[in-house]
Amino acid sequence: MKKQLSVWVLAGLAGVPVVAVADEPASPHTLTANIGLTSNYVFRGISQTAGDPAIQGGFDYAHSSGFYLGTWGSNVSWLTGFQRYTSGSMELDLYGGYRKTIGDFSYDLGAIRYMYPGSKNGGGLPGAWTSEAYVAAGWKWFTAKYSYALSDSVFGVGPNANGSYYFDLSGNLPVGDTGLSLGAHWGTFHFKNVSAANYDDWKIGASYDLGKLGRLGNGVTLAVAYTDTNADRGFWTDADGEYLGKNTTTVSISKAF
Repeated sequence: MKKQLSVWVLAGLAGVPVVAVADEPASPHTLTANIGLTSNYVFRGISQTAGDPAIQGGFDYAHSSGFYLGTWGSNVSWLTGFQRYTSGSMELDLYGGYRKTIGDFSYDLGAIRYMYPGSKNGGGLPGAWTSEAYVAAGWKWFTAKYSYALSDSVFGVGPNANGSYYFDLSGNLPVGDTGLSLGAHWGTFHFKNVSAANYDDWKIGASYDLGKLGRLGNGVTLAVAYTDTNADRGFWTDADGEYLGKNTTTVSISKAF
């Protein structure tokens, strides 16, 4: 009360009216962007660039209610090297869903469309474009996710592959307030009607928030990961003899805006 009275007295002596200004409510809309560079684009244990680097990036919109939309893209090489496309070197994803966090628990429901612009060679091979619905549940640092294929072909495997699924378990443990996080992952991919394509994959890795080193590092993350699979070598080898499911170590750097 004494502090409030002093403010009024000082304002009166200075001849300045006191006006109460309410804080503006926070916007329910959030728009973010990200860009990254990786030494090898590995997706579900399979190299999408045959061991070569990739530049990637995307945009995300989120509403405070829990609804979100996003898009993400990367260069790839497997369309021509594995799927025998005559042209095509890009992946573009569109996704949306609903997610919520309640205390230490979280859940996520959504769908994603993986698009691969390019020209097929007309040899009767399935297309690469893939649609999936997914559901995920998390507790603190651990997440389980189930993705169900809705499209007739699944990343070039098919036809009649709708009903294929990918299930994965992952954990990401922050090391105190150091900016360092340790992660691990295991997943299994089952392709309907094409059992030769089935495989498991696993990964261990670490990431570091460079923002801990100063303002110039804000939003920048450096990461390293080791991945491996038991994918069938005969099935997952491309036209150049590159086994896409082999064990590999990747290094990446990304920036969030």
